[in-house]
Amino acid sequence: MSQSVNAKSVTRNVGWSVLSKTSTFGLKFVTVPILARLLTPEEFGAVAVALAVVQFLAMIGGAGLASALILEAQEEPETVHSVFWANLGFAFLMAAGLYVFAEPLADWFGAADAAWLLKFMCLLIPLQLAGDVAYALVARRMQFSRDALWSMISESIAAVAAVILALSGFGVFALVAQLFVAGVIRLVGLFFVSRYLPRLQFRLSSVVRLTRFSLGLMGSELANFVTFQSPMVVISRFLGLADAGAYSAANRFSSIPNQVVLSGVMGVLFPAFSAMMHDRQRRSQALMLSTQVTTLLLAPMMFGLWAVAEPAMLLLFGAQWAAAWPVLGLLALSKGLLTPCSTFIPYLKGSGHGSALFWWAVGRAAATTAAVAYGAYNGTLIEAMVALCLVNAAVLVGYSWVVFRVDETPVLSGFYQSIRPMLTAALMALAVRYALEHYLAAQFHPALQVGIGILFGGAIYAVLTVLTERPLLRKLLDLVRRPRAASAASLP
Repeated sequence: MSQSVNAKSVTRNVGWSVLSKTSTFGLKFVTVPILARLLTPEEFGAVAVALAVVQFLAMIGGAGLASALILEAQEEPETVHSVFWANLGFAFLMAAGLYVFAEPLADWFGAADAAWLLKFMCLLIPLQLAGDVAYALVARRMQFSRDALWSMISESIAAVAAVILALSGFGVFALVAQLFVAGVIRLVGLFFVSRYLPRLQFRLSSVVRLTRFSLGLMGSELANFVTFQSPMVVISRFLGLADAGAYSAANRFSSIPNQVVLSGVMGVLFPAFSAMMHDRQRRSQALMLSTQVTTLLLAPMMFGLWAVAEPAMLLLFGAQWAAAWPVLGLLALSKGLLTPCSTFIPYLKGSGHGSALFWWAVGRAAATTAAVAYGAYNGTLIEAMVALCLVNAAVLVGYSWVVFRVDETPVLSGFYQSIRPMLTAALMALAVRYALEHYLAAQFHPALQVGIGILFGGAIYAVLTVLTERPLLRKLLDLVRRPRAASAASLP
C-alpha cells in the first residue's frame, strides 16, 4: 500500500465513499419510482434477467485478477498492463459467447422475449472489465476521495438520462441506456483518477501467478453473485417476467440504502483489512467497530422500510405496483437481517482467509437458491420472499460463527455486540408498524403515513440507541475528536 492505513485514513476514505453514494441517493430515490410508473413489470423483468447474465459473465471474465492486484506488495507496471489485456481479452470472448447463445439462454431463464436484450447488452461486459484494473489501482492507493466525484457524476447523469428516455416513450431502452451511460462515464473517470494508461506489454507468467491466487477469490465472488442474483433467475423461470419485474423494482428500491453505505464501506475495508493482515489485534478491533457502525446505520433503514412498505409502495410506485407491497417489505426485512454481516466478506478476503470465505459463500448460495426455488415452485412470489427471509436469518447466525471463529473472538459475545443495533432497529420497526396498522392507516394519506412513520421511528431509534450503545457512541465521538486534537496540537 502506498498509503498508511489507520483508523483516521479508513474513516476518511469510508466517508468519501459513502458521500459519493449518498449524493446520488436522493436522485435514485426519485428516479426508481418514476421509472416504475412509466415502465411495465415485464420491461423491468427483462432488463433484470439480462443484466444478471451479463454481470455473471463479466465476473467470470475478470477471474478475480483485479482483486489480486490490490493485494500485491508492489505496483509493478508490467504486471498491471498484463492484467488489463487479459481482462479485456476474456471480456470480448464472453461477449461473443453471449451474443451467439443469447436465444437458448433466454429460453432457459424463462424469458424468451429478452434474447435481443442479451445480444445488445453483451457489450457491457468489456465496458465493465476495461475499468477493473484502474479501480484496483485506486483501491490499493486508498484514493477513494478522488474517485467519489466521478462516481456521483456517472450515476446522476445515467439516472437523468433514463428518466428522460422513459418520458419520451423509449420504454425498455431507458433502462438499457442507464447502464451504458453510467458505464462509459465511470470508465473515463477511473482512468482519469488512477492516471492509468494501458501499454502494449504482456507477461503471461504474471497473469498465471496472479490467477493461482485469484481463482479462490473469484470462486467466492461467483458464489456471492449467485446468492444475490439467483432469486431473480428463479422467479423469472418459475413465476414469469411480471413477477420478476415486481421483484426487480422492489429490489432496486430496497437496495438503495445498501448502495449508499455498503458499496462505500466494503470497497475501503478490503484493502484496509489487507494492510492489517498480520496484526490480529488491530484487525479484530476494526472488524467489530466497522460491523457495529454499519449495522447502526443500515438496520434502521431496512427495518424501517419494512414497517412503512404498504403506504410507501402505493405512494412511490403507483397503483399498478400497490399489490406488491409485501414483496418490498419482505425484501427490506431479508436485507435488514444481514446488516451485521456487511463487513464479513471484505474481512475474510483482506485477512487471507479465502478458503473459509469460499466454502461459506458456496453454502450460502446453495441455500438461498434452494429456498427461493422451493417457495416459488410451491407458492407465489410472497412465499419465495418469506423463504429468503428464513434462510437469511440462518445465514446471519452461521456467518457470524465462521467470522468470529476465524478472528478468535468469543462467538457469543461477538455475535451479541454485532446484532445489538439490529435488535434495536427491529423494536423500532415493530412499534411503527403497530402504529400504522391500528391508528394511522385509516386516517391519513399514504404520504403522511410514511412521513409520520419516519419521524416516529427515528425518535424511537435515537432514544433506544442512546440507552443501548453508549460505549460505541463514545468511541465514535473519540474518533471524531482525535483528528481535531492532533490538528490543534500541531499549531504554533
